[in-house]
Amino acid sequence: MIALEFREPLLLLLAVLAIPLFLLARRAPGRVLFSSLTLLPRTVAGWRARLAWLPDALLALSLLALVVALAGPRIGERVSQVQREGIAVAMVVDTSGSMRALDLSTADRERTRLEAVQDVFESFVLGGGKLPGRPDDAIGLIRFAGFADTAAPLTLDHENLVAVARNLSITTLRNEDGTAIGDALGLAVERLRESPAESRIAVLLTDGVNNAGVESPRAAAELARSQGVRVYSIGAGTTGIAPVRIPDGRGGSVLRSMAVEIDEVTLNDVAERTGGRYFRADDAEALVDVYAEIDRLERTRITEERSRQYEELYALPLVAALLLAAFGWLGRAAVFVRVP
Repeated sequence: MIALEFREPLLLLLAVLAIPLFLLARRAPGRVLFSSLTLLPRTVAGWRARLAWLPDALLALSLLALVVALAGPRIGERVSQVQREGIAVAMVVDTSGSMRALDLSTADRERTRLEAVQDVFESFVLGGGKLPGRPDDAIGLIRFAGFADTAAPLTLDHENLVAVARNLSITTLRNEDGTAIGDALGLAVERLRESPAESRIAVLLTDGVNNAGVESPRAAAELARSQGVRVYSIGAGTTGIAPVRIPDGRGGSVLRSMAVEIDEVTLNDVAERTGGRYFRADDAEALVDVYAEIDRLERTRITEERSRQYEELYALPLVAALLLAAFGWLGRAAVFVRVP
């Protein structure tokens, strides 16, 4: 907000001196005394006589302008500088065969677990519904089944990141299927270690049990803890029996039931070891709530620095004071001359 203020407002009290200055100027020598006005011819006063007070008024106004200049008029503008310090986030997504289950479908749309995760992933990154988005965070994507690989490095280009997430597909090859939780988390920690961000987290989502890879989930969790990486683990989907759609060989598909299992003990242990939390999402709404809770727990740090910038305006009243004084003295000396 822009507002006029004075650097030395107490100096404005000197403005009262303009009144005695005007009165003293009016009482200055330059008058002829007569014992009786009857001796003077009767004439109409000319314009010089009527405006004889003007030079004195100009001198008084020049003092007012000088006082304003000395008080230091200025316009102060508050300047706020907002600094946002984002965090580094590695999204670790299971793409194993069990992610074909349909138990995270909504009332109006049938979708696999992976498709449900892709929908929430997009809202988590870009914002939508309950999720405000993460515009200041560097986010990367790790996918895993029997093996883990980097789908997208840590980036602020969130539009392309979401496009990569949308192109994730469920593993179809038998020799690549499985759930390598330890390897995926270990890879996420390696990617996060490259980030200069002070706060680094991994969001690990899976619907299965660690049954592939080289590194154990516990060892990966210890690595994460040593690197200051908090892990938020999510168990997605129901346990026991879940519906899945499979091709029927005639160009269509049929619903079948398949057994699913989530190792909640391991996921909880991984989260606790790193200072994170374990969440359970057994339906579509719960999955959104989980990501919303993580969003609340891990917020971008925002600091605001406030300062004032001033535009000094003393030059204008100072020039006005000099001009008024000059016109006052010139008027008295050349136009409104006083005869002693």
